[in-house]
This record gives sequence, C-alpha cells and structure tokens, in this order.
Amino acid sequence: MAESNINFIPEGTVTSPEGFYAGAVSAGIKKEKGKLDLGILFSEVPCKAAGLFTSNRIKSAPVTLCQERLKEGRAVAVVVNSGCANAYTGEQGLADAAEMATLAAEGIGVSAGDVLVASTGVTGHPLPMEQVRDGISQLILSRDGGHELSRAIMTTDTVPKETAVSVRTDGSEFTIGGIAKGSGMIHPDLATMLCFLATDAEVDPDFLKSALVKAADVSLNMISVDRDTSPSDTLLIMANGLAGKGPVTPGSYEADVFQQALNKVCIHLARAIARDGEGATRLIEVTVNGAISVAEAKLAARGIVSSTLVKAAVHGGDPNWGRIIAALGQSGVEMVESKIDLSIGDIDVLKNGRPLSFSQRKIVRVLKQSEVPIAVQLNLGTASATAWGCDLSEEYVTINSQYTT
Repeated sequence: MAESNINFIPEGTVTSPEGFYAGAVSAGIKKEKGKLDLGILFSEVPCKAAGLFTSNRIKSAPVTLCQERLKEGRAVAVVVNSGCANAYTGEQGLADAAEMATLAAEGIGVSAGDVLVASTGVTGHPLPMEQVRDGISQLILSRDGGHELSRAIMTTDTVPKETAVSVRTDGSEFTIGGIAKGSGMIHPDLATMLCFLATDAEVDPDFLKSALVKAADVSLNMISVDRDTSPSDTLLIMANGLAGKGPVTPGSYEADVFQQALNKVCIHLARAIARDGEGATRLIEVTVNGAISVAEAKLAARGIVSSTLVKAAVHGGDPNWGRIIAALGQSGVEMVESKIDLSIGDIDVLKNGRPLSFSQRKIVRVLKQSEVPIAVQLNLGTASATAWGCDLSEEYVTINSQYTT
C-alpha cells in the first residue's frame, strides 16, 4: 500500500472518525482549580471494542470493570477522570467505578453495561463521588470534543497527546483517531497511560483485538521513562462501522491497511508520551537491527532506552557510549562482541566491536538535540525493533518527590 493513502489529519483527535462525540468538564477532582478532569467519549451507534490493560498484578477498580465488560466485545462510551486513580480502594472502588458508568449511561441514554470506565491520578484515595456526579451532569458532548478530553486525562503531562489518520483505498475510506496520557511510571508492557482509540471502520471483532495487540507491541509497549508501571494502564479501541464498506476481516487487503494505519496512530502517541516524560528534555530513539528474532531486537532496544545510565548520559550530553553497550549486554539477548556496530546520530562509533575515531564534540551535539537517535547493528540475523524513551533530569526527581504534597 502506498504511504500517501494514510495521511495524518491536521488537528486530528479521537473524535475525528464519524459518529464519535466527546466532552470534558472541571469537576474539582484535581487539586488545581479550573483544570479539566472528567470526560466522556461516546459513539452514536454501538461499537465493537477491545482493550489491553496493565501488567501489574494489582489492578485498579476501573481496569477490573473494563476487563469484565469487554468479554462481550462491545461498548458505546468511556467515562474517564484524572486526579484520582481509584486504585487500592477495595470494594468501594469497584462500586464507585460502576456508579460512574451508570451516571454516564443515564446522561447519554445508553445501557450502563456498554459504558467503560478509566481513572488516573493519585492511588489509595476514594473517588470524590459528589464531584463526579455533579461533573457528569454538566457534560456537553460535541464532535470536536476530543480536544477537551485529551486535556482532561492529563496528570503530570505537560501537553495533550492526540492524533488521527485518514485512510483511502480503492474499496474503502475510514478514519482512526486517538488520544493518550502518560508522562511518568512508563515502562513496557503498558504503563501509567490511558489511550483511547476510535475508528469508523467496520472491523471484525476478533481482528480488532489482534490488530490492537500488534499495534501496541510496536508502539506503547516499546517506550520507557522510568521502569515503573501502575495499576491503571488502559488501552481501548472502539469501532462503530459508520464508514461502511463491509467488515475488515483477517487476511484481507483492508486488514493490512487497517493495521498499518493503527500502527501509525499508536506510534505517534507512544513517541509523544516518551517525549513528554516527567522532566524530560530529549526524546531518545533506539533502533536495534540484525537480531536473531524480533523478540530479541525488542528486548535489546528496550534494554538500552530504559537504562538509567544511558538516560543520564543523554541528559548531560556526555559522549560515554560505553553505557549503551553495557545496557545492550545487560539485556540478555544473543550477541557477539566482534560483530556489534554502534552509531549515535549519523556518527559511527563502533564497527565490528572495535572503537572508531570520531569527534566527541559532534557526539555531544547529537546528544543535545531534541531527538537523539541511537542505532545498534548486531549482525546476527534480520530482525529489527525500535524503542523510545527520554533523558533523566533533576526535574524528574523533583516531580516525584512532591507528587502528593
């Protein structure tokens, strides 16, 4: 498929696909007055739906509710809040999550069982249900409300994260849009993030779930900020079929197109999360080529991008490339030292395991760019993978030493 058939939509968001509406309000859940902190994403017709959730063995109440409701593979809406994660809250948390869904369902006139719930923020505190009730009663949904919703899910994020692509083939046209939040506690597989995806394509439900898994594996599961995860991580996709043209089914040409488009949306959002890591000043992109398998390439790329020493070196502009090789060796993947090549930006540093002559000043300039590309060639096979992360700054420590105070 030609690249030109998948195009990013200027100011695209989760409500760019046909039939999706959203809205957000300031309900007073966040400490900061006037900050949007409660919203709804809604489809005017029922959707096929799928989700992926935290790998943390302790899960928040909203995650538990979503996992149960998605067994039916359908949804009409998602109600979400920031400022309180509703995690580690026991039976009361489950009751509050269910009430959130019921309140949202009553407001938009759908069955409560078709409403999903997500929460993010401080853990160990009950939801302030009075504010939630009042906030939901004030919500007004609109076709461009995705922009508001993208801001309402932010916690320590400094910018909203949203995008959409339009897709055209000989047989169909459809749109995929998404929003995400995430800045700290980011580490594969999924981490303190919420990500909501919507499409007006008609998609076979089994294929929808498998496509989501594949997209996450090359995007949201390939980012790392600080090696921590949370109980709240939620990735949801809803497909309402309003674009028509028949269902996208496994093995079809349309399925390949849909997967490519979904990957683009998820990679865009993943890069935005990594770039906005808490206290971050640079995006780090690590590509590993020549691995014996994709799994090995992913493991190596994630091992390098999540290394505290690599992240600190990038922040300080320190051309200590040995830290990259140390992180590679620590990853546990198959390698032969005499076959390893390393480049930082367009500067070759290592060839066949031997250090090359290069200008350290040029390396420093690369490390001080807003985006720092690192490439490793293992020369053992044909598999490759890319991971994204950020530098480690003093501001990260400040943010996380004062999170609740």
